[in-house]
Amino acid sequence: MLNSRLFALTAVLTASVALPAHADMMFNRVASFPVANNLPADADTSKPTSSEIITASEDGNTLVYSDSPLGAVGFIDITDARAPKAGGIVKIDGEPTSVTIAGGKVLAGVNTSKSKAEPSGNLTVIDLASKAIEAACDLGGQPDSVALSKDGKFLAVAIENERDEEVDEGKIPQMPSGNLKILSLAAGVPDCATIKTVELTGLSEIAPEDAEPEFVAFNDAGEIAVTLQENNHIAIVDAATAKVTAHFSAGSVTLENVDTKKDGALRFTGKQENVLREPDAVKWLDNDRLVVANEGDYKGGSRGFTIFRKTGEVAYESGPSFEYQVANAGHYPEARNKKGIEPEGIETGTLGEDKLLFVASERGSVVGVYKDTGGEPQFLQLLPSGIGPEGLVAIPSRNLLVTANETDLVEDGLARSHVMVFERAEGPATYPMITAKLTDEGTPLGWGALSALAAGDAAGKLFAASDSVYANAPAIFAVDATQTPAVITGKTVVTRDGNPAQKLDIEGLVADGEGGFWLANEGDPAKLVPHAILHVNDKGEISQEIGFPMDLLAHQTRFGLEGITTVGEGDDQMLVMAVQREWADDAKGQVKLVAYKPKAKEWSAVRYPLEAPSEGGWMGLSEITAHNGKLYVIERDNLVGDLAKVKRLYSVPLDGFKPAKLGGELPVVEKTLVRDLIPDLKSATNGYVVDKVEGFTIDKDGNAFVVTDNDGVDDSSGETLFLKLGNIEAVN
Repeated sequence: MLNSRLFALTAVLTASVALPAHADMMFNRVASFPVANNLPADADTSKPTSSEIITASEDGNTLVYSDSPLGAVGFIDITDARAPKAGGIVKIDGEPTSVTIAGGKVLAGVNTSKSKAEPSGNLTVIDLASKAIEAACDLGGQPDSVALSKDGKFLAVAIENERDEEVDEGKIPQMPSGNLKILSLAAGVPDCATIKTVELTGLSEIAPEDAEPEFVAFNDAGEIAVTLQENNHIAIVDAATAKVTAHFSAGSVTLENVDTKKDGALRFTGKQENVLREPDAVKWLDNDRLVVANEGDYKGGSRGFTIFRKTGEVAYESGPSFEYQVANAGHYPEARNKKGIEPEGIETGTLGEDKLLFVASERGSVVGVYKDTGGEPQFLQLLPSGIGPEGLVAIPSRNLLVTANETDLVEDGLARSHVMVFERAEGPATYPMITAKLTDEGTPLGWGALSALAAGDAAGKLFAASDSVYANAPAIFAVDATQTPAVITGKTVVTRDGNPAQKLDIEGLVADGEGGFWLANEGDPAKLVPHAILHVNDKGEISQEIGFPMDLLAHQTRFGLEGITTVGEGDDQMLVMAVQREWADDAKGQVKLVAYKPKAKEWSAVRYPLEAPSEGGWMGLSEITAHNGKLYVIERDNLVGDLAKVKRLYSVPLDGFKPAKLGGELPVVEKTLVRDLIPDLKSATNGYVVDKVEGFTIDKDGNAFVVTDNDGVDDSSGETLFLKLGNIEAVN
């Protein structure tokens, strides 16, 4: 039986890198601030904004971030960390790339280059209280990162003079070379006359004449670590003397058992040999050790992070271990496997008695939290961070971590850039809400894009399915919902003739009572994907495929089946399916609930009335489940964040569900609101409201569950929310 076989895998899964069952102190998100809220009333809100690099005032009450697309520096008041307030923006003549705060002054690196071949930039000084621009220092090139010394005496600026990826396929060297600038400060104000230039050419072996410095950080001893990303090199500079005191190659890593192909499947079986680390962000753990995020922006990117001693010795290499944690939480970005999860941001900080290390995955859209042990860091938890986290700032005095997420998808009608606030306190982590343990081979199961839920034969025993994101490995997952977080304990790939089935977009599943499942396949004529019902056996093998009749196909669109359930038993059993949106023969604001009797091979349908969509959005159905005399239906709009209005659970009484034959008039059913899910989505992890509420089921004990589809982390925060609503009789 498929149900039994999947759940039996639980015994052979290892918990070697599973999330901790409980820690005394954990981070949880307490607020999400869309940076578009900082725009003036007369601003064009349809244009992208961003939060890239972020810093905090000395009292920890004000956040300042760089907004490159807007050409501005933004301010957020977090005096109440759970209720951030817009602090407005300061427009700058140029592109802010990085910010820090010295005393009462904001110091912003600003790119003013005419082109990449003619780089220029300055350091802009903004008064924190009045938000007035007070001065600017010419830096003679394009700044990429700024850092303040611990004693406040020096400012370091990495002048990248970045390469043009459109020239000679982005190969380096591309002149002019970048360098490091060091300025002296007095009461937070830089003295432009004190600028010292540290040349970083001649150090690396890759393109020694083109340094390409990326990120800078100070330790307590006044030493500056500088990453030369494309050159795969790190330099150590004494701020007082402006001399390079050490430098070394960042080296390479050979990765085993990683996903290396963008092929619509998560297979952690590949190998990458001698991958250059190419570090991006760098922070010091103490005066001897520094940690780098190995994003890669040229030819490398080893998917993890490395702790170096300042002499160049590797003290710790994460390899794929961080990536495995990300994959276990469903955040592995299938669409970007060359560099995997792309760790880009790094932060360190001592909170309470613990020295902590934070690693931001740009493509996985999560932050890993580790405890520094002096040896191998101890993994603590993953934090959901919005799309494309890059900037991180720890605020130890307030037990806070803040992340800046640079990606803004407003032009695609998707999520905006957000700044997110996390608080460390006693109690369990609220995220992830669903995860998976490693297989007995020590690799991730690989999951994401959960598009449907179904109940098994015991309380808390559920099944889920992935959609067309994983077109070459469509799968059914066994879920143990009795645990917190819920745990995916098994995975079976759906096959046709012994191979992973093609042309599938599984949007609904329901147990057939015999160990197998009925699947709802959402068709797309443009991709030759059929609208169909499929029957799979206990091994995931397709045993039957039922295509739509011409009475339906004559009016088809690509928005097809989004759920399937069963009503009745034996010869009278009927499959009932929800069609997502209106087809050509539907009245505006009505969709079909289609019925099919496998024994009699009879098709019929009713019409279901939709809520009116908000401006710029559409309305549709996502799921259907039969239970105790009712059909439960998920109805939603396609909007996110503050624009989302409808994410609801409705019921339709089965005694009023009387489908008629296709081709004639179809009756319209009556619906009753059971629950507005938006409050649940907001409070689950204090994030923004996600788009795709796609899975719903009721287990054998009458407990209701909801799951969201994370789109395989493609143009998505990657968050999968798994809601336990309680007994269905008490849900509304």
